[in-house]
Amino acid sequence: MPLSAKRRAALSWRTLLPWVVGVLPVLCGLGVMNWQIEREMQASSQATTRQVVAHVEHMLDSLASAANALLPLAGSPCDEVQLRLRAEVTRNAFVRSTNLFRDNSLYCTSLFGDFDEPVNSADYVDGKLWLMDGNSVTPGHPLLVYRASAGNHGAISTVDGDHLLTALRLIGPDVDLHIRVGSAWMGKDGIVHKGVPPAAASANVLLGSTRYPFSVQGGYAVDHQGALWRSHYPALLALLLVLGAVAALACRWQLRRANSPRAELRRALEADEFLPYFQPVVRKGDYRWAGAEVLMRWNHPQEGLVRPDLFIPYAEHSGQIVAMTRALMMHTAQSLAPYAGLLEDGFHIGINITADHCSDLRLLDDCRTFLQHFPPGRVLLTLELTERKLIEPTPVTLDLFEKLDAMGVKIALDDFGTGQSSLNYLRQFKVDYLKIDQSFVAMIGADALSVHILETIIELSAKLGLGIVAEGVETEAQRDYLARHSVDYQQGYLFARPMPAAQFLSMLATQPGASRLPQGAPPEIMRG
Repeated sequence: MPLSAKRRAALSWRTLLPWVVGVLPVLCGLGVMNWQIEREMQASSQATTRQVVAHVEHMLDSLASAANALLPLAGSPCDEVQLRLRAEVTRNAFVRSTNLFRDNSLYCTSLFGDFDEPVNSADYVDGKLWLMDGNSVTPGHPLLVYRASAGNHGAISTVDGDHLLTALRLIGPDVDLHIRVGSAWMGKDGIVHKGVPPAAASANVLLGSTRYPFSVQGGYAVDHQGALWRSHYPALLALLLVLGAVAALACRWQLRRANSPRAELRRALEADEFLPYFQPVVRKGDYRWAGAEVLMRWNHPQEGLVRPDLFIPYAEHSGQIVAMTRALMMHTAQSLAPYAGLLEDGFHIGINITADHCSDLRLLDDCRTFLQHFPPGRVLLTLELTERKLIEPTPVTLDLFEKLDAMGVKIALDDFGTGQSSLNYLRQFKVDYLKIDQSFVAMIGADALSVHILETIIELSAKLGLGIVAEGVETEAQRDYLARHSVDYQQGYLFARPMPAAQFLSMLATQPGASRLPQGAPPEIMRG
């Protein structure tokens, strides 16, 4: 039920929304951070691979320089050119050996001088480059071989695989790197493999040299991204979690604020959900309906009718009771005015007000507007003062009560005898009626002290010339006792319970001597 605390909350969008709002920035932040990490890994892999390509090209520049310098000597006797071959090895840091061949046969080397070994041009990619898995001198040790030729003659220079390993390991210590020449490739393990090197798990990059027939492939292992998360972003991740928690708490606070009693009452007021219910007041003697107290009921769209004790205290505490009472008075006037012929002259309409109403002169306009809906003298408007808030006798309040009296509006003290300020109100304000609280009426015939207090209140009203109304009459014994003590008006379940306007008008039409309902009355009123 609205405004009632201690209801087990069902799982709903209001429960889930703070979680969604809290998780959303975290997920978005993680997505952005993950994108940034992948972007950085891709850029790093690209840069590292490019550096390796440049470094290998630098090595090959030395090999090409040495081979091209020796190319004119190809075909010359080995003993004449051997010193020149060794000189090229000495001058070039990356050159491990130089060689000459003719007619597809290696005949002179810088290491051994005269030599005899076949040379197959098909082993060289584009006839220039060969990544080989060792030779007869160093089997199983990788070598990168460069070949320069002119016809059937040519020169060959080699670089040790350790230089390649140094480039792969030092330039990119965290990057998986492979150098590929034709169908042969080598990674950081220093072993020459055949086929296609495996692609990296992330940030895979393949760059080929524009000057030599080789390529370098780079990328990162599958666990590298997680390592970057742990090493570079713990503070940012913690900040995301804090922001998510703050967003969730802010959303929850806003939802609670939007679902607060104040907001719920404001929504209900805007939706025109507060309706008048009428409880008849009967006069002494014939017990005919002499008036009715207007009680506010909340017709909630989901919960149905809401008990007044669940929302009236909130309305008074928040100051919304003034606007709610204004709407109630308008509803009452619009409900009763078309059937004013059913009301006898001086028919009492009682409406509850609080201290908040008594400090606002707009109450005069509300009362004037209400009375203008009826023929003059047909309705006697009575404002019933409740004592949940103390009414201060300020100049505004005194002026308000004086003008209300001049307008013909009556003042009644509700629940008289239960509040601390009732006697003060009698002294400070012009009061027309006392309403005896139902707690005293309920004690008739049961509690002697309460009965004495009740009799005292009745005597006090007679001495002050005030009308008196007894609330909460439920038994015939109570009715008869009050009648014997000349109580002017009675009200309670013995006569009628609070009822909606249609039922009230229908029952009013059945009262002895009442006028007939006008033509065109709604069916729910005509049915009775």
